[in-house]
Amino acid sequence: MIWTGFNKSTIADKLIFCIFCEFAMIENLSSLSIEEKIGQLFFIGISGPELDEDTKDLLAEISPGGICLFARNIKAAAQTRDLLDGIRLVLSVEPMLSIDQEGGLVDRLRRLMTPMPAASKIKNAADATTLAAIIGEALRILGFNMNFAPVVDVVTGDRGKSSNGLFSRTFGDPPDQAATLPQTFLNALQRNGIVGCIKHFPGLGASGVDSHEELPSVAISETEFIDVDLVPYRELLQTDAVQAVMAAHACYPQHSLQEKDQRGKLLPSSLSYNFITKLLRGELGFDGLVITDDLEMGAIIKDYGIGDACVRAVTAGVDMLAICADPESIRQGYNAVLESVRSEAIDIARIDESLTRIAQVKSQLSPPAAFDPSRLETLSTEIALLNERSRS
Repeated sequence: MIWTGFNKSTIADKLIFCIFCEFAMIENLSSLSIEEKIGQLFFIGISGPELDEDTKDLLAEISPGGICLFARNIKAAAQTRDLLDGIRLVLSVEPMLSIDQEGGLVDRLRRLMTPMPAASKIKNAADATTLAAIIGEALRILGFNMNFAPVVDVVTGDRGKSSNGLFSRTFGDPPDQAATLPQTFLNALQRNGIVGCIKHFPGLGASGVDSHEELPSVAISETEFIDVDLVPYRELLQTDAVQAVMAAHACYPQHSLQEKDQRGKLLPSSLSYNFITKLLRGELGFDGLVITDDLEMGAIIKDYGIGDACVRAVTAGVDMLAICADPESIRQGYNAVLESVRSEAIDIARIDESLTRIAQVKSQLSPPAAFDPSRLETLSTEIALLNERSRS
């Protein structure tokens, strides 16, 4: 189907074009087999820097909706672009191609470019815009279309003393300004053709441990949770900027929404109907894409099998399931969800809800920019200048 007769320079035709793209993507996903539909729910990692036969086999088997690259996948600029171009060719449905490019401790591009400043070093809107614009342009040159950033967890002075690994990853604003710089960053990132994803809902700022290692028990009052941690979500979700939210693995024992599993254990928020559907979708009114944090983290796998976790997350209202390392874990998660749909333990209508949200985001994805190593060098120089300003 070819769309002609429009001028994307006008606001009205831009809107018509976006609606057309969304409709076309929804139609595309609705025509998939049940196996392919389930594959669209998975946001997976791959093993190395090359598209080897094992990786091609995994992509053909799962048909994932998204791929996230890590430092192990990124060795050089041309190699990264070749890898992402190859993934696009292998998959029949345009994938979300993402990365965690925050700056500071979480800087997956440090082998390719000047290391970027952490969010905590960014103190004003101009520098937040500059950082996001550099990231956005660099990612498009490399072939990405999405970034798992910004972090909007609220880390106040007392919270910053914990060992949860988040202190430098946030923009460091007090609760009443917690959305200001993240919104500036998100808007600039998306103006530069990269879809952002705010994280980690419903808030990890008060956690005492890193969820990569174990399940955080965020022992704050419900009042503090509402008045501090939900503030950036409440403010950001009132705008049209947020297309995706990443769900954290944490429990909140003093919150009335906290659920327990059948063994009496506190259920992680990423697997919780109360936190995902009642709070995020219901009370906060978000009907966009929800992605889990990596389900291979210690916060999940120490208490749940990967298949069980995937089924619980889908039932809770999550749209995409991140499994970022082990191919066998990816297969186990995929087969568990597929079997649950075939046995009608999960209604196909629940899957179609997620496919509609996935299609909405995919219709907004930008194509990669022309590969230009010299432009990456120029952006590296701009990063160096930003680093100097952030230190002053």
